[in-house]
Amino acid sequence: MSKNEFYPDWTEEAPNKNSYRSILKWGDPNEYKHPNRRLYALMKKTFHMTDDDFKEKQETGDEEVNFTKAILLSKEQLEYFKNIVGEENILEDSYSRLQIAYGKTMIDLMRLRKNIVENIPDIVIHPRSKEDIIKIVKYCNEERIPVYIYGGGSSVTRGVEAVKGGVTLDMRVHMKKVIKFNEKNQTIKVQAGMSGPDLEKTLNDAPNLFNAKRKFTCGHFPQSFEYSTVGGWVVTRGAGQNSTYYGKIEDMVICQEYVTPIGTIETKEYPAMATGPSIDEIMIGAEGTYGILVNCTLKVFRHMPENQKRFSYIFKNWDDAMNAGREIMQSEFGLPSVFRLSDPEETDVALKLYGIEGTAIDKMMNLRGYKSGERCLFLGFTDGEKSFSKNVKKNIQKVCKRYGGMYTTGYVTKRWEHGRFRDPYMREDLQDYGVMTDTLECSVTWDSMKHVHETVREYCKSRPDTICMTHMSHVYPQGANLYFIFIAKMNTIEEYLEYQYGILDHIQKSGASMSHHHGIGKMTAPWLEYQIGENQMNVFKNLKTYFDPNNIMNPGGTLGFDLEENQKRNPSMLK
Repeated sequence: MSKNEFYPDWTEEAPNKNSYRSILKWGDPNEYKHPNRRLYALMKKTFHMTDDDFKEKQETGDEEVNFTKAILLSKEQLEYFKNIVGEENILEDSYSRLQIAYGKTMIDLMRLRKNIVENIPDIVIHPRSKEDIIKIVKYCNEERIPVYIYGGGSSVTRGVEAVKGGVTLDMRVHMKKVIKFNEKNQTIKVQAGMSGPDLEKTLNDAPNLFNAKRKFTCGHFPQSFEYSTVGGWVVTRGAGQNSTYYGKIEDMVICQEYVTPIGTIETKEYPAMATGPSIDEIMIGAEGTYGILVNCTLKVFRHMPENQKRFSYIFKNWDDAMNAGREIMQSEFGLPSVFRLSDPEETDVALKLYGIEGTAIDKMMNLRGYKSGERCLFLGFTDGEKSFSKNVKKNIQKVCKRYGGMYTTGYVTKRWEHGRFRDPYMREDLQDYGVMTDTLECSVTWDSMKHVHETVREYCKSRPDTICMTHMSHVYPQGANLYFIFIAKMNTIEEYLEYQYGILDHIQKSGASMSHHHGIGKMTAPWLEYQIGENQMNVFKNLKTYFDPNNIMNPGGTLGFDLEENQKRNPSMLK
């Protein structure tokens, strides 16, 4: 493809500091990632667009944030909060109130581009300590003031919207310290507002910071790693891209502490217990509806990046790829750390995105009968002790070869790693020209995987000229997470919501879980009760009543609490 051919004028300037775009933009204001020319050509072909469609940007959100939404708290209430945390830790301006009200799902970005402002708090509070939070929650409970929590803002489930107004506590500013590091136990206790990079940097630098004998890692690397917090990981039951080896966040939590309207809930630091139902499991995943996570103690692992072994394979079809994946997970020779298996449509897009299409690797695939539109890419790497890591890779190779997989080197994996945290940057580029991309994910067993994949894809592809990519990640001996990514020419909120609801309906209809690691928030909440069952939902509701009798903690539909019956969804509603 000639470099002289037209290529869009993607934005490469930091957004205006007080603009809507500065809120919707992913990550570092000065960082960008553009679709390469092959991906650009694919979009034009799929969406029946021409170069002319990419010469003028649509709604960009460059306007300065400007709206009028009165603060409903009384002067006495405002003064009380200022007395707790100091006037400098109370924000009342419009930009600050909007900035912490939206996450990063497509409905958030669409509203910001259209300057739509809703569900914002009256004020933003920067708590300085657990003691501040105890006072704030006690007062809000007495005054019936809603309380919302903001961590990194990477929620893709509408988890941070202040539907009932009130106050939002921004945990990033002060609540980000290490409380305790214990090398003998291999644990670290941190405040909930600590970011992923800060945690990992701290652990990697343990010899200097804590006089430790070696470096450590948390092993938790979600795609939002650079812009998410420990607290956000825990309260949504998050998973990192290395979870097949290290586990999801609930596997890493040793103990934790919450501030609730009925008092403090604190668990003890033991490696395991049999003292009745787990309080930790009750609180993990509650998304701020029971109380506020102020700190937690996490397992940590020895940091040995020099032992990582990268691999990638191409399979001739999805069935062979799935069978190989299951065999790898059930053979008990150890588990890879990253495990990513793409279906045919995602494979074709990935080979463009990673710059593999047109290379010698691509030519070899074609020569050996691995056909575009059918072949499936499997990539990942191993972690752990040197001999263990090497042995896992060796056994993965044996399984892949048995199922017809062709080795495509560690180079493909390195190309994926290069963009593993940067792919979200492309969303602004695409949406500037009316092209939307978003994700939904679910958990499935091996025996239901093919049915779920076909059911959800059939609905996604029922919309003409739509890309629907799927990969298997966060894999277990019993099944895996299926992650759906859809790209479409779509720029109205109504059309987007109808399509999103349809996908969620078909995930539920197919028998998959409604979420594996994104949480539930307010977006997926209408599907939750049918997913888990009425009796189980009543357990959650009774816990909510106990911890939060006045419904001040993240009210407005999170986890399905305080939804009306006509707001709930189940498969019988499918057309």
